[in-house]
Amino acid sequence: MTAPATARSAHLLRLVLSCRKMTAQVTCADNYSIIAMASSSEQEFAKDYRAKLNRFPRSRIYWDSKIASKIGDKLAIRLREVGVSSVRIDVQEELSRPIYYRKMLTPFYDSVKRIGITIDGAEDLPYLG
Repeated sequence: MTAPATARSAHLLRLVLSCRKMTAQVTCADNYSIIAMASSSEQEFAKDYRAKLNRFPRSRIYWDSKIASKIGDKLAIRLREVGVSSVRIDVQEELSRPIYYRKMLTPFYDSVKRIGITIDGAEDLPYLG
Protein backbone atom coordinates (compact mmCIF):
# COMPACT_ATOMS: atom_id res chain seq x y z
CA MET A 1 0.00 0.00 0.00
CA THR A 2 1.49 3.34 -0.98
CA ALA A 3 1.24 6.44 1.14
CA PRO A 4 -0.66 9.48 -0.09
CA ALA A 5 1.41 12.21 -1.74
CA THR A 6 1.18 14.47 1.33
CA ALA A 7 2.57 11.78 3.64
CA ARG A 8 5.41 10.81 1.33
CA SER A 9 8.95 11.89 2.05
CA ALA A 10 9.93 15.41 1.06
CA HIS A 11 13.50 14.26 0.35
CA LEU A 12 14.50 12.74 -2.98
CA LEU A 13 17.39 10.28 -3.30
CA ARG A 14 19.12 10.53 -6.68
CA LEU A 15 21.98 8.44 -7.96
CA VAL A 16 24.41 9.70 -10.57
CA LEU A 17 26.26 6.76 -12.10
CA SER A 18 29.05 6.50 -14.60
CA CYS A 19 31.69 3.90 -15.26
CA ARG A 20 34.16 5.90 -13.15
CA LYS A 21 32.13 7.02 -10.17
CA MET A 22 28.93 6.71 -8.21
CA THR A 23 27.36 9.67 -6.43
CA ALA A 24 24.31 9.53 -4.16
CA GLN A 25 22.65 12.75 -3.13
CA VAL A 26 19.52 13.59 -1.20
CA THR A 27 17.77 16.82 -2.11
CA CYS A 28 14.93 18.72 -0.51
CA ALA A 29 11.88 18.64 -2.79
CA ASP A 30 10.96 22.25 -1.98
CA ASN A 31 14.12 24.03 -3.12
CA TYR A 32 16.29 21.25 -4.62
CA SER A 33 19.16 21.96 -2.22
CA ILE A 34 21.44 19.03 -1.40
CA ILE A 35 20.99 17.84 2.18
CA ALA A 36 23.45 14.92 2.19
CA MET A 37 25.80 13.40 -0.34
CA ALA A 38 28.27 10.52 -0.64
CA SER A 39 30.46 9.63 -3.59
CA SER A 40 33.04 7.11 -4.73
CA SER A 41 35.37 10.04 -5.46
CA GLU A 42 35.85 10.73 -1.73
CA GLN A 43 39.31 10.25 -0.23
CA GLU A 44 38.33 6.96 1.42
CA PHE A 45 37.89 5.30 -1.99
CA ALA A 46 40.96 6.82 -3.74
CA LYS A 47 43.21 3.82 -3.05
CA ASP A 48 40.69 1.36 -4.56
CA TYR A 49 40.16 3.65 -7.55
CA ARG A 50 43.91 3.87 -8.28
CA ALA A 51 44.27 0.10 -7.95
CA LYS A 52 41.52 -0.48 -10.51
CA LEU A 53 42.86 2.24 -12.77
CA ASN A 54 46.32 0.66 -12.94
CA ARG A 55 45.13 -2.94 -13.21
CA PHE A 56 45.76 -4.98 -16.33
CA PRO A 57 43.57 -5.88 -18.12
CA ARG A 58 41.77 -2.61 -17.55
CA SER A 59 38.28 -2.63 -16.14
CA ARG A 60 35.40 -0.70 -17.66
CA ILE A 61 33.80 0.08 -14.31
CA TYR A 62 35.78 1.48 -11.38
CA TRP A 63 33.19 0.91 -8.65
CA ASP A 64 31.35 -2.25 -7.63
CA SER A 65 28.67 -3.48 -5.23
CA LYS A 66 31.09 -3.43 -2.28
CA ILE A 67 31.86 0.26 -2.83
CA ALA A 68 28.15 0.94 -3.44
CA SER A 69 27.38 -0.59 -0.03
CA LYS A 70 29.99 1.61 1.68
CA ILE A 71 28.57 4.69 -0.05
CA GLY A 72 25.12 3.69 1.21
CA ASP A 73 26.47 3.44 4.76
CA LYS A 74 28.10 6.87 4.53
CA LEU A 75 24.99 8.48 3.07
CA ALA A 76 22.69 6.93 5.68
CA ILE A 77 24.93 8.08 8.54
CA ARG A 78 24.99 11.61 7.14
CA LEU A 79 21.20 11.57 6.80
CA ARG A 80 20.82 10.46 10.42
CA GLU A 81 23.10 13.32 11.52
CA VAL A 82 20.82 15.92 9.89
CA GLY A 83 17.64 14.24 11.19
CA VAL A 84 16.28 12.70 7.98
CA SER A 85 14.69 9.28 8.47
CA SER A 86 12.88 8.82 5.15
CA VAL A 87 13.70 9.43 1.49
CA ARG A 88 11.97 8.57 -1.75
CA ILE A 89 13.29 7.44 -5.12
CA ASP A 90 12.07 7.80 -8.67
CA VAL A 91 11.21 4.19 -9.48
CA GLN A 92 10.98 4.74 -13.23
CA GLU A 93 14.47 6.27 -13.29
CA GLU A 94 15.88 3.32 -11.35
CA LEU A 95 14.17 0.77 -13.61
CA SER A 96 15.52 2.51 -16.70
CA ARG A 97 19.13 1.84 -15.65
CA PRO A 98 21.08 -0.92 -17.40
CA ILE A 99 20.83 -4.30 -15.67
CA TYR A 100 24.52 -4.39 -14.61
CA TYR A 101 24.06 -1.11 -12.68
CA ARG A 102 20.86 -2.31 -11.03
CA LYS A 103 22.58 -5.46 -9.78
CA MET A 104 25.33 -3.40 -8.17
CA LEU A 105 22.84 -1.01 -6.54
CA THR A 106 20.98 -3.63 -4.50
CA PRO A 107 23.68 -3.58 -1.74
CA PHE A 108 23.48 0.24 -1.74
CA TYR A 109 19.76 0.20 -0.92
CA ASP A 110 20.23 -2.60 1.61
CA SER A 111 22.94 -0.67 3.48
CA VAL A 112 20.82 2.51 3.62
CA LYS A 113 17.88 0.51 5.01
CA ARG A 114 20.12 -1.33 7.50
CA ILE A 115 21.13 1.99 9.11
CA GLY A 116 17.43 2.82 9.57
CA ILE A 117 16.53 5.12 6.68
CA THR A 118 13.21 4.30 5.01
CA ILE A 119 13.24 4.37 1.20
CA ASP A 120 9.81 5.04 -0.32
CA GLY A 121 9.54 3.31 -3.69
CA ALA A 122 12.20 0.69 -3.05
CA GLU A 123 9.51 -1.95 -2.57
CA ASP A 124 8.67 -1.53 -6.28
CA LEU A 125 12.21 -2.41 -7.36
CA PRO A 126 12.90 -6.07 -8.11
CA TYR A 127 15.81 -7.44 -6.11
CA LEU A 128 18.28 -8.90 -8.53
CA GLY A 129 20.58 -10.61 -6.07
